Amino acid sequence: MTDAQTLARFVRAHPRLLVLTGAGVSTASGIPDYRDAEGRWKRTPPLSHQEFLRSEPARRRYWARSLIGWPRIAASRPNAAHRALARLERAGYVHSLLTQNVDGLHQRAGSARVIELHGSLSRVLCLDCGVNLSRIAVQRMLEAHNPAFLSLPAGLAPDGDAELACADLEGFRVPECPRCGGLLKPDVVFFGAGVPAARVEAALLALARADALLVVGSSLMVYTGYRLCLAARDMGKPIAAVNLGRTRADELLRLKIEAPCAIVLAQLIQALSPARAESEGVFLAQRAVGHACLGASTACSGQRSERGQDIMESGGPPGC
Repeated sequence: MTDAQTLARFVRAHPRLLVLTGAGVSTASGIPDYRDAEGRWKRTPPLSHQEFLRSEPARRRYWARSLIGWPRIAASRPNAAHRALARLERAGYVHSLLTQNVDGLHQRAGSARVIELHGSLSRVLCLDCGVNLSRIAVQRMLEAHNPAFLSLPAGLAPDGDAELACADLEGFRVPECPRCGGLLKPDVVFFGAGVPAARVEAALLALARADALLVVGSSLMVYTGYRLCLAARDMGKPIAAVNLGRTRADELLRLKIEAPCAIVLAQLIQALSPARAESEGVFLAQRAVGHACLGASTACSGQRSERGQDIMESGGPPGC
């Protein structure tokens, strides 16, 4: 039995999944991840929340790197893993999706029930007056005030960061709130900060309503994700993971597949195809569609009656 077939068996046995994703989901979109197969940092740990707040040089360094790194993240596109998870949601297998990523690629792939545990790079907040700005608007400010820095050579780093080669940033102008002149911060949870209580509550509620937890592309080294695995254990929910290398929750997993998640999830779509589902006696969603179609046979004449049929549709929304 292949990895995808084994995962398909788990999905069919637990058809109401809560999915938790990490940086490994977006690597096939060209976005670097943080850790190696053993869960160790690949590069210098990212900026902490405390350092951003207390240090002007740290903020200057963050925004200079973001000036160059964010456009590359904004231009990235969903890969096969994002698209497969969106199709699993449309087919009824994914009840909710929690992501530790801040790139917005799940939504761009078509996933609708997404909780962004660590926020989103697309938004910027003023910590003084509370105004919410788009990252595009802040990028315009950065470019207008710092044209000399646009041509600096830099390598792409995770989460819209960039690796600048010893640049002198003394003349770099940090963006200020256009309303009050206050301190601007991307609407993301920096390392050392806590996830907002409302998001944690929403995540735990989604877990309580799910049949199982599926972890995709995360080492779970950050407590945000590991805590959900502990909660799943305490609720008696089985946990499966698709991840290259070890995870912090290996001893809690019922199923673990060590393979690239984009490949495994694309193959999972095939394993959950209608023909395979029928051959294994899996009858999916016909009752719900039948109820919806009572008295409306004409309106429902083109409606699908099986999750498996919907799951085999090609492509996502326009632009994906």
